[in-house]
Amino acid sequence: MTALRAHRRGGPEVLVVERAPVPVPAAGEVLVAVYAAAITFDELTWEETWTRDGADRTPVIPSHEVSGVVCDVGSSATDFTVGDEVYGLIDFERDGAAAEFVAVPAADLAARPATVSHVVAAALPLAGLTALQALVDHAAVQSGEEVLVLGGAGGVGALTVQLAAGLGARVSATVRSDARELVAGLGARRVIDVRAEAFDEGGPAYDVVIDTVGGETLERSFGVLRRGGRLITLSAPPPEGKADEHGVTATFFIVTPDRGQLGKLAALVDGGRLHVEIAATFPLDAGRDAFESGRLPGRRAGKTVLVVRD
Repeated sequence: MTALRAHRRGGPEVLVVERAPVPVPAAGEVLVAVYAAAITFDELTWEETWTRDGADRTPVIPSHEVSGVVCDVGSSATDFTVGDEVYGLIDFERDGAAAEFVAVPAADLAARPATVSHVVAAALPLAGLTALQALVDHAAVQSGEEVLVLGGAGGVGALTVQLAAGLGARVSATVRSDARELVAGLGARRVIDVRAEAFDEGGPAYDVVIDTVGGETLERSFGVLRRGGRLITLSAPPPEGKADEHGVTATFFIVTPDRGQLGKLAALVDGGRLHVEIAATFPLDAGRDAFESGRLPGRRAGKTVLVVRD
């Protein structure tokens, strides 16, 4: 099969399109003919991309969000049959979907949303599961609460805004681009362009903060939470002692595949209640260019997706 692979650790410059063996599904796995695979630019910086249990696992195949069609079924994988259209999130320590075929545990897949293309379906799992797990599993957001989404125009942020609004929260979001109208249209009552306004100048005004930015933004986000508030950060563990100092809780987590939640996200998309923004698409043969595009200034909001099959 044709695949995008890296034989040594690095950035987009180490990626090459080449022939690779078609994977064989193990027990509990299915083989998916990939139609589209979404990119997470930062994945080339993650330790999980390059090692498993501390051991080097190159050559690796990136892109861990997939939409495609089941073409083979391993033993004991009884949930799907050949021909089923599926989508899902592939564990980061496995080879990803930037290839014509990928083997995936059946438990990490669900029936893909039927009303959208494979490109849109592939852009949903990582951001959608991250947003849903942040809001529901970790923050336990309630209707009427004030929620601030830091980085509301990003892949995760845009879905977090929509899902939080769907939970009945009063949503504010920050942007660092000309995405004010887009984010407002997704359900944010207030959009703060941090190029012109400090998001923390109003003091403690929120019950929940979802931080998709990290760094200095994470440090400053403690000051906008009310006593008893919840900070959920996706970039790195929060600074030790900060939560106690402000009388809040702070949680860092890494998203995990979840079939039930994938089903909920697909239903929201098919019901017209969740919009997935696509920034750009590239053919698999231009996979390196796709990853390089993450470094370009002025990149559009949304996910970048590799189109593997039409």
